[in-house]
Amino acid sequence: MPGPVRAFAEHQPTTSIVNALRGLLTQQPVGTEIWTALGWCFGVLILAYAFATLLYRRKQRG
Repeated sequence: MPGPVRAFAEHQPTTSIVNALRGLLTQQPVGTEIWTALGWCFGVLILAYAFATLLYRRKQRG
């Protein structure tokens, strides 16, 4: 597997979010998994906001 693909596969957001939610719902300790999940959620939110703002401004210019 190529390096960038391997890095993403090892640190992809779905696993950390699912593990954190599973731990929270079953009242088990989540450790640092919750911070990884929140980091991914925050990162995706920032990227989506930036992309939406860029598209909105481009559309407003005509």
